[in-house]
Amino acid sequence: MSDRPKRDYYEILGVSKNADIREIKSAYRKLAFQYHPDRNPGDKEAEEKFKEASEAYEVLSDPQKREMYDRYGHEGLKGTGFHQYSDIDDIFSSFSDIFEDFFGFQGAGRGRRRSSRGSDISRKIDISIYEAAQGVEKEVEIERLSVCSTCNGSGSKPGTHPQNCPVCHGRGQVSTRAGFMVISTTCSKCRGKGTIIVEKCEICSGSGTVPQKKSLKVKIPPGVDTGMQLRLSGEGESAPGGGRSGDLYLVINVIPDEGMERDGEDIHTEVRISYIEAILGTSLKIKTIWGEKDIEIRPGTQPSDVIRIPEGGMPRLNGYGKGDHIVHIKVEIPKKVSSEEERLLKEIAEIAHIKTSKKSRGFFRK
Repeated sequence: MSDRPKRDYYEILGVSKNADIREIKSAYRKLAFQYHPDRNPGDKEAEEKFKEASEAYEVLSDPQKREMYDRYGHEGLKGTGFHQYSDIDDIFSSFSDIFEDFFGFQGAGRGRRRSSRGSDISRKIDISIYEAAQGVEKEVEIERLSVCSTCNGSGSKPGTHPQNCPVCHGRGQVSTRAGFMVISTTCSKCRGKGTIIVEKCEICSGSGTVPQKKSLKVKIPPGVDTGMQLRLSGEGESAPGGGRSGDLYLVINVIPDEGMERDGEDIHTEVRISYIEAILGTSLKIKTIWGEKDIEIRPGTQPSDVIRIPEGGMPRLNGYGKGDHIVHIKVEIPKKVSSEEERLLKEIAEIAHIKTSKKSRGFFRK
């Protein structure tokens, strides 16, 4: 995509912000037909509009990405697995099932053969709420299919080479043309590879890939929440025959801290105080995700009162400010008091002209 300011995704597809998935899919289908590269050969502007529409469709058709976009705009998509498309083949690879659904047959992307792509893999990564607030670098160990070093991914026994498929002559597809579209079906002989293996590699059994463990250092940005994904391009499984590797998706799981409840960017905690502290006021230290903070309990605090600490919550993913830390006050009424405390309370009641129940006599001492 060009460096010009990004347009609104709803505007690109020509749908309202309340559009459902059927409207979004229908709008993208029309634009995909209109700006399809095979229908506009050599037209760079049409190609850019095709990429732009595909980018909008990727976001608005995914509930999680759409929610982040609606809340924070383009900045909110960072760290959600969203990526811009650098070339047309990338679009057809990502949306192969969509194009098959749109056009009614396989290979509705481009008439030319594309190399295979490795599978994406997904892993869960646990972080504490404090790490989520400040950002953290984690080491992740994954097991994935990597290119076989014995045959260099060819699948053939060393000293031998794959041969061109005699049916598709190396194309991987058998094609016929219908108007401006090329209808292609996968070659049944080579299953789309374009080549056939005569003698299989003994290490990978002809697959071209073998399981391999790898450690990665991953930087997790501040403000992430449970369910969000980080996409590491090219860190998925390798594709045999020199194809593009898949991607690794790290699914974030934020482990909550006891006593802290997260609501978006805000953090909620509960503080219990005595009725004397509620009446006279006091000062307390409370735990926050940024360390201990001093708060003032004002005289006359009520049981349902809250104290808000501005910017004491989680950072916003778009980089602008933080949420608040909200303290909910709970006033504890004792079930028992001493004789002296009861006497003093009755004196206060008389001064305040508060009528008390006769049944209260001796109740606290029971």
